[in-house]
Amino acid sequence: MRAVRARTEALVEGLTAEDMGAQAMPDASPAKWHLGHTTWFFETFVLGPSTAAYRPFEAAFRTLFNSYYDSVGPRPPRPERGLMTRPPLATVLAWRRHVDQALERLLAGDAAPPMLALGLAHEEQHQELMVTDLLALFARNPLEPSWQRRPPATEPLPAAGWNAWPGGIGAIGHDGAGFAFDNEGPRHRVLLAPYRLGRRPVTAGEWLAFMADDGYRRPLLWQDDGWAEVVANRWVAPEYWDFRDGEWTMLTPWGRRPVEAAAPVAHVSWWEADAFARWAGARLPNEAEWETAAEGLGGCGRVWEWTASAHRPHPGWRAPPGAMGEYNGKFMAGRFVLKGGCWATPPGHVRPSSRNFFPPSARWQITGLRLAGEGQ
Repeated sequence: MRAVRARTEALVEGLTAEDMGAQAMPDASPAKWHLGHTTWFFETFVLGPSTAAYRPFEAAFRTLFNSYYDSVGPRPPRPERGLMTRPPLATVLAWRRHVDQALERLLAGDAAPPMLALGLAHEEQHQELMVTDLLALFARNPLEPSWQRRPPATEPLPAAGWNAWPGGIGAIGHDGAGFAFDNEGPRHRVLLAPYRLGRRPVTAGEWLAFMADDGYRRPLLWQDDGWAEVVANRWVAPEYWDFRDGEWTMLTPWGRRPVEAAAPVAHVSWWEADAFARWAGARLPNEAEWETAAEGLGGCGRVWEWTASAHRPHPGWRAPPGAMGEYNGKFMAGRFVLKGGCWATPPGHVRPSSRNFFPPSARWQITGLRLAGEGQ
């Protein structure tokens, strides 16, 4: 608990109160709100139900820092989180101390309280969101601030090529051992035709070739709604890319840098991933293909990888009781599944059954792709 809570605050070291109060866009949230909401989660779902002696830090925070739990009560509209100038940052940090101390007292007992594991995993999810939301914020500032010192260490990607899989009857989904989010299970059987998967994610260099071949100007490569996004938003490259001084560059949390051709392409939408796959004479893998082959895939954990599968419940899934039925269950329409994790994903969250999900137009997350094809 201490390590998770400390890591959240370490992510905002060096930022100003102004940095942490601003909201980049309706889909993102201010860092101050993330600090408060993760605390709200522990107060609402761990401390409140576990001890009659606990008193909330401030009753109004139950509404102010509610994200989307309508069964808990009212909440401010998500696009207006950046308008909440009060409470000040110092009060949010004091609230975190208050809740941490109450959790310490609770954890001094013999058994871990209900919902503790989910509360910690939930805060870790928000750590990744803090990184991507801050990058989205700073990308809108002509100063292009950076707030992290250096990129994470990474291993070179495997050489290009394909791994073949014979298909047949397999099984995907979490097996129930250890922690998992509710949408990862239950484990169930799947029928797969023979297929092949790329040995690594698509690279930025390969994406440059797509751009050079007018990939963003050829409507026949695109789904209709995706082409409408290209035209309306004037997409010509992945999010945060810009052509400067004769080369393509990319804004990162550690500053603007030249695009690394050998690194996985990132910050592309599902529409772009689907168009690239068509241009490459391939397709996106479905979730069952990706997960069945997960142990043998190179480059996992660098970028979340779009799949062709909608975020729908696994066969036999039932929503958890109470407010936790809203955790993932209310987002099982209009979104695509991503697999594999990215460099900002907490290590314990990178497992074959993990299911991230976003609408097809989302670009501000660390999202890329891996190609698939029919077996040969």
